[in-house]
Amino acid sequence: MSDSTNLRRRKPGSRSSENDDASFTESDGKVELKKEIGLFGGIALVVGTMIGSGIFLSPKSILRNVESVGASLCVWAGCGVLATFGAISYIELGLMIRKSGGEYPYLRAAFGDLIAFVFTWTSVLILKPSSFSIISVGFAEYVTAPFYPGCDPPVVAQKCAACFAILVITTVNCYSVKATNFIQIFFTIAKLLIIVAITIGGFVQIGMGKTQYLTNSFEGTTSSGSAVALAFYSGLWAYDGWNQLNYITEELENPRRNLPLIIWIGLPLVTILYILVNIAYFTVMSPVELLDSNAVAVTFGDRVFGAFTWTVPLAVACSTFGAANGSAFTSARLTYAAGRNGHVIKLLSYVSVERLTPSPAAMFNAFIAIIMIIPESSTFETLIDYFSFASWIFYGATFLSVIVLRFTRPKMERPFKAFIGIPIICFLCSIYLVIAPIIEDPALEYLYASIFIIAGFIVYIPLIHYKISLPFMDPITSFFQQLLEVVPPPDFKEDDDEEEPKESKVAEI
Repeated sequence: MSDSTNLRRRKPGSRSSENDDASFTESDGKVELKKEIGLFGGIALVVGTMIGSGIFLSPKSILRNVESVGASLCVWAGCGVLATFGAISYIELGLMIRKSGGEYPYLRAAFGDLIAFVFTWTSVLILKPSSFSIISVGFAEYVTAPFYPGCDPPVVAQKCAACFAILVITTVNCYSVKATNFIQIFFTIAKLLIIVAITIGGFVQIGMGKTQYLTNSFEGTTSSGSAVALAFYSGLWAYDGWNQLNYITEELENPRRNLPLIIWIGLPLVTILYILVNIAYFTVMSPVELLDSNAVAVTFGDRVFGAFTWTVPLAVACSTFGAANGSAFTSARLTYAAGRNGHVIKLLSYVSVERLTPSPAAMFNAFIAIIMIIPESSTFETLIDYFSFASWIFYGATFLSVIVLRFTRPKMERPFKAFIGIPIICFLCSIYLVIAPIIEDPALEYLYASIFIIAGFIVYIPLIHYKISLPFMDPITSFFQQLLEVVPPPDFKEDDDEEEPKESKVAEI
C-alpha cells in the first residue's frame, strides 16, 4: 500500500525515550532479535508456557473419558512421554534448520511452500486464537467460581469474564513489551507456588492414610479408542508448549548445548509435577466428586488448606491469566511474521509508531479468540477438541518431515540426530489422535477445522502463488494505519532454505 500518510516511519532499530522496552535491535542496518535466552531462561519459557490452565481443568475431562483413576494417571504419564518424544524430534529439526517460526521452516524444507503456508494459515486463524480462547475460558471458570459457592457459575458470566481477560491482555500487549514481560514473570511464579502447595498437600494426605481412591484404581476403565484419544487431547493440551523453543531458535544462546538440555530438564520436570498433582487430587476427592467439581483445584483447597483456601482460586486464576498472556504474546508475533512474509494481509505486520508493538496482529488474534468463545456450545472441552485436532495434523506432518529430510537431504548437518523410531512413533500417534475421534465419535468441531485447512489450499493459489491483490484492501489498510498509528516493518526477505544448508558429516548424539 502507499505510505502517503502523516505518520513518520522510524529508521530500523531507532527508539524514543518512552520506548526503551522495544524488542528489536539494529545490526549493520538490519533489524533482528538478540540472542538473549540462555539455559535457565529457556527452561523457564518451556515450563512456564506448559503449566497453564490444563493441570487445573484437564483432570476432569481426562477422567470422564477413561473412567478410572489409574487410567487417568497413565494418560498423564503417556502424554508426558509423547510430548518428550515430540520435543526430541524437534531438537533434530531445530539444530538442523536454525530458523525461528516453529513448524513453518521445517514443513517448508520437507514439503515446500504450499504446506508451510497452510500451516501458517491454520495457525493464525485456528490454532493460536483457539489456544488463547481455551486458556481464557479456564481463567474464567476459576475466577467466577468463588462468587457462586455450591453451584456452577452461569455460562454468560464465564464467557464475559473470558472476553474481559482477552481484552485486558491484548491491551497490555499492545501497550508495552516490558509490561507484558513483567506480567509473564509475575504469574509464572504464582503458578509454580500453587503447584508446589498442592503437591505438598497431597503428600500430607497420603501420610494421613487417605489413599482409598488410589486402590483398585483401574476398575471400570473404558475400552473405547475414541475416548482414549479424547483423553489424550485434554492431557496433551496441558503439555502444550513443549515446542516453544523452536519458535525462538534464532534468539537462543548456544543452541547446540542449550536446546537439548532444556528439553531433558523441562519435560520430565513438568511430567513429574503433573502426576504428583493428580495423585494429590485423588487423596481428597473420589472420582465422582472430581467430575462434579467445577474447579478441581478449588475443591482441593477447600478440603486441605482450611482458612487459606481463598489462595487457591487466586493462584490458579493468576496461573491461567499468565498462560493466556504468553499465548497472546506468541500469537501476535506469529501473525506479525506471517503478514511480513505476505501470508496474511500486510496490515497485520504493521508496528505501532509509539509503542513498537505489533498491535494490529494482537488485536486480530483477540478478535478471533472472542468469536470462538461467544457460541453457546463453546466450552473448555469442545475448544480443546477443536484446537487439538487441527494442531496434531501439523505436529504429525512435522514428525514426518524428520523422516523425509533423512532421505531427501541426508548430508545436512545434524548436531543432534534422534533415533529414527522416535519420530515414527510420534507420527503414528498423531495419525491415531486425528483419525480415532472422527471414526468413533464425529463432531462438528472436526469439520470446522477441516474446512479451514482445506480453505488454506484454495486461498494459496490466487493470493500467494499468483499474488492477486484485493482492490479494496488499500483503503482499508490506509484507514487502520492512521487510526492505530502503525507503520510497515523494515523490508524483509524470506530466505529460509533458499540455499541448501552447509553439508558436513552427520553428527550422532
